[in-house]
Amino acid sequence: MCRFIICWLFLGFSNNLFADTSKVLRIGYQSYGTLILVKGRGQLSNKLADLGVKVEWTKFETGINMSEAFSEKRLDFIVVGEVPPVFMQSAGIPLVYVGHEPPSPHSEALIIPKNSTITTLADLKGKKIAFAKGTNVHLLFFKILEKAGLTEEEVHIVYLLPDQGYKALENNTVDAWAIWDPFLAAAQQELGAKILIDGQGLILGYQFYLARRDYAEQNPQVINILLEEIRRIDVGVKKNLSMVAKFLASRIGLSPSVLEIALNRMNTDVQLMSTEAIIAQQQLADLFHQKGLIKKISLQEAIWKLPEK
Repeated sequence: MCRFIICWLFLGFSNNLFADTSKVLRIGYQSYGTLILVKGRGQLSNKLADLGVKVEWTKFETGINMSEAFSEKRLDFIVVGEVPPVFMQSAGIPLVYVGHEPPSPHSEALIIPKNSTITTLADLKGKKIAFAKGTNVHLLFFKILEKAGLTEEEVHIVYLLPDQGYKALENNTVDAWAIWDPFLAAAQQELGAKILIDGQGLILGYQFYLARRDYAEQNPQVINILLEEIRRIDVGVKKNLSMVAKFLASRIGLSPSVLEIALNRMNTDVQLMSTEAIIAQQQLADLFHQKGLIKKISLQEAIWKLPEK
């Protein structure tokens, strides 16, 4: 088993350009999560070079932009939350789920300003609730309304991206904001925002690894090596939490203490698609279909299986 040591984050920040490479793996990533750590470790490029595969990394400020690039065939591999994949599959994007991290329901929450008078879910009636449309917290929003016994018509929905939502909560122009880590942790620590309710018991909070169907089918060995690298990172995150937080802080513009809060709520242990995850994701897709937001889809049609040796 690969031994993790503190310096693993700083070894091999490789950008080798394999001039004779005929194959490319195009990975989209953000400033928070496992893939930026895989990139930082630098070993994936070295391992895939032996197969004649060059890795191209593209950074995205938002998951929405990254999902768009994936849909436009500019990326081969990404990691996203629960909601974006069902929208993409419904739109006919040829994707496959290749794996997932464990549920992290505490990583998403509905928060309110520190001076808010809201104390119960019932108090949300008539209030302005902000969240990013088509993201994980879109599902959280539906589940919160259901728990509160409210309809969408009984609240005022404000669609805002994370940076916009942060400012809106700071300026008290919205009454509540549904958001995920690390923005959740930042609002708690920097704004004194209070959690009204988090995802525990409402949503699962999976992170899914997606590949383009044609790429995964044609390059199963590449996908397998990539998942193994993610697995190594997953093992090391909790063991080196402080070091990981400092590494991410320098790239995302948040303090290490904020990142430690977020990382403590993030569960990591990548695996191939489990029966539980498939069932949960199908239920999510059915809900969004019932809401008239997507077409009817079958998750089973988008599950990748590692070919038998």
